[in-house]
Parts: sequence; structure tokens; C-alpha cells
Amino acid sequence: MTGPESEGLQLRRAVCPGSFDPITNGHLDIISRASKLYDVVHVAVMINQSKQGLFTVEERIELIREVTADCGNVEVESFHGLLVDFCKQRDIPAIVKGLRAVSDFDYELQMAQMNIGLSGVETLFVPTNPTYSFLSSSLVKEVAAWGGDVAHLLPPVVHRALIERLGRK
Repeated sequence: MTGPESEGLQLRRAVCPGSFDPITNGHLDIISRASKLYDVVHVAVMINQSKQGLFTVEERIELIREVTADCGNVEVESFHGLLVDFCKQRDIPAIVKGLRAVSDFDYELQMAQMNIGLSGVETLFVPTNPTYSFLSSSLVKEVAAWGGDVAHLLPPVVHRALIERLGRK
């Protein structure tokens, strides 16, 4: 083995959590930017038993792996329960979250304070690229379901999967 771990150095790790149903260009922007700052970025796909997603967790994981393959240092897996437990199990000291608006900050600040209090895991906020500041998976799904063009908001493979899932041509 070569690299930082073989030399006794610890890899800088972070996690980008979310439901990613589906992953958007906004999500991908945050993940790719995080991958330039950390040695390993874990994309943690949240399993929420009370919500039925458009895509299964396995489908989301596969789509994310495909669209992040060129990053080279992104690992994708699912989790349920507390994100800080996921972090502790994998020795991940930082959570990276994208912020679209002040309303995101209000909620995310509370989560960050809870997470550091529970486990010492830090949260880093990354401002969203202005091109994607309005973007959410829910909005994309709603617009696509009504026949709107969302191709510019998703990686091409994700757009194809969404259109196929919605039964559109």
C-alpha cells in the first residue's frame, strides 16, 4: 500500500449525507467540491422507512456511484439511524452540507450543534453554486412528473432514469 495511510498519516475523511432521490447537479456540485478538499468523501444515502422514494436505496447508490466515478475518492453507501453513529463507525470527523438559502442555515445550524454535542463531529457548510440555489430533488421530481424539462438539472444518466421511472419519453 502506498499513500498517506501507509506512511502512518490519517486520511482526511468527510461525509455528504442525504436522501438523493434522485441526485441532482446541486448535490453533485457539493460532493465534487468536497472531494477536492478531503482524501475520502463518503456519500451516505439515508434510509427512511417511513418515506417511499421514487428510486430504491440501491438504485440511488448505483446512480451516485456512476456520476461520482470520475472523482476517484468517493465512497457511496446507505445508512439508517443517526448520522453521527455512521461517522463514529467509520472514523469520519466532518459532515459537509450544501446551503441554498438562509432557511437551510437555520435548520442545518441546529443539526450541526446537536451533532457536535453528541459526538464531536464537525459540520462544514458549503454555499451552493448560484446556478443550483433553488434546486431540490422534490422540485425536480414534481416538474418532471408534469412533463417539464429538467435535463439541465440532473446528470444525463440520472435524467434518463427519472424519465424512465416516470414513464415518459
